[in-house]
Amino acid sequence: MTLFSLQSELYSEFPLREIGNQGLTKRILRNGITWQTPFSGDQVEVHFRGQVENGPSLESSYDKGSSFHFKLGHGEVIKGWDEGVATMKKGERAILKIPPNLAYGEVGSPPLIPPNATLIFDIEMLSWSTIRDLTSDGGIMKKIIKDGEGWATPKELDEVLVKYEARLENGKLMKSDKCVEFNVSDGYLCPAMSIAVKTMRKGEVAELALKLSYGLTQNSNRAIELDGLPDPNLISIKLELVSWKVVTDIVGDKKILKKINIAGEGFDRPNEGSQVKVIYFCKGEDGNIIETKGSKEEPFEFTTQEEQVNEGLERAIMTMKKAEHALVTVNAEYFRDHSNLQGNKTNNKILHYEVELVDFIKEKPFWKMDTIEKLEACEQGKHDGNLLFKAQNFRRASQKYEKAVKYIEFDHTFSDGEKRHANSLRLSCNLNNAACKLKLGEYTETAKLCTKVLEQDHLNVKALYRRCQAYLKTSDLEKAEADIKRALIIDPNNRDIKLEYKELKLKQKEYSKYEANIFSTMVSRMN
Repeated sequence: MTLFSLQSELYSEFPLREIGNQGLTKRILRNGITWQTPFSGDQVEVHFRGQVENGPSLESSYDKGSSFHFKLGHGEVIKGWDEGVATMKKGERAILKIPPNLAYGEVGSPPLIPPNATLIFDIEMLSWSTIRDLTSDGGIMKKIIKDGEGWATPKELDEVLVKYEARLENGKLMKSDKCVEFNVSDGYLCPAMSIAVKTMRKGEVAELALKLSYGLTQNSNRAIELDGLPDPNLISIKLELVSWKVVTDIVGDKKILKKINIAGEGFDRPNEGSQVKVIYFCKGEDGNIIETKGSKEEPFEFTTQEEQVNEGLERAIMTMKKAEHALVTVNAEYFRDHSNLQGNKTNNKILHYEVELVDFIKEKPFWKMDTIEKLEACEQGKHDGNLLFKAQNFRRASQKYEKAVKYIEFDHTFSDGEKRHANSLRLSCNLNNAACKLKLGEYTETAKLCTKVLEQDHLNVKALYRRCQAYLKTSDLEKAEADIKRALIIDPNNRDIKLEYKELKLKQKEYSKYEANIFSTMVSRMN
């Protein structure tokens, strides 16, 4: 049976697919066994039979007894082959019908292929080797020998475990190791190792062909020794990515880094207010343990965002999953004093924590709470904020007040009585938060919070007083005067308001004197 009679017989059973818009068509005769297709530059291996449409048969790899190899997308075959084979999966068999413009055109290829001939090929995709130019200058060419697992690849901060063999162009072994661990960003042996490993998947084996500049590092301690041989044009490295540990930059400034030693379970992580159980110990830069918390029998329990542990450690824990083990490195900027931290940590610029997140219970989200629970949560937040304010922890108190207000922000399900209670709590939290912002020197935020209170209670003296203080700090003297006068009308005997009024008058005098000096200077310069 000829190819043409075979493909004619099969046309009724397989759908026809058009590739591109120049007349190339493809009909699958057998589906492939993977989802992947080759890329331009890959070394492709196929079997094929060919025929001129309504004409003679062409050569066949089957008849020759050996498969055909070519580099995809590099013009080594006719254009119809490059475009059609690029759509094929491993194990796939298909009929390609190639119009003259994607074959030999008006000239043909005598004596078998006449001018303007349409060609038909039965092609079977056997395999391909992926080859990549990793540096776009031919400096590192990567050929995949064995596919890796999954889709993920290491990132710049990750710690990888590799096997490798480095050889000269003549095949002489330069250096090898069956177990090397290094951070991708730090590199190892030569620049090509870091560049290539970021493109690899777990278990992948690749062959790197690299120019000398990518095969040698400036660090003499890591240089590939050439053993006195003449400088080679190429160096070859066989590289296997065994595994890697993910390193996460928690904040984005590389000052809190987390390396996962044992992956956790599921997808959930602690949030603010979660009850967390952990086991950890902390080492200083000298390697000595300076703090230990929890055990298998009795893990250490704490509530997130309550300043019960080092800030950097807490931020890292809030990115962990249940049963995850991690190494956390914390820069001095994220240290926080705790009475439970043993030893002199002030001598350390970096702390190293080994942490296991045993378990956690997330705080119930407000949208799952009923109205009573929302009001109770708001009251508790206000209470916690008040305690923190008395302890002069204004930053944390402010956060508590802000969170408390969120519980009652959407009150469309509240009864009339619950709405009155919620309004009272909202006013109190915003007013107390304004006091925090004033202490923290955040005067614009202070004014905004006081305005919210006054929208709810336009006779609130405390809100007028605190907004006046904020305006004084930002030299908004007209607004400050309007607020303080309004406060005096409401509460004329308030001693604090009277003192604030005196300060306002003093500032107004100072400002008038300043304006007069400026005006005098301008006039003298004009003369």
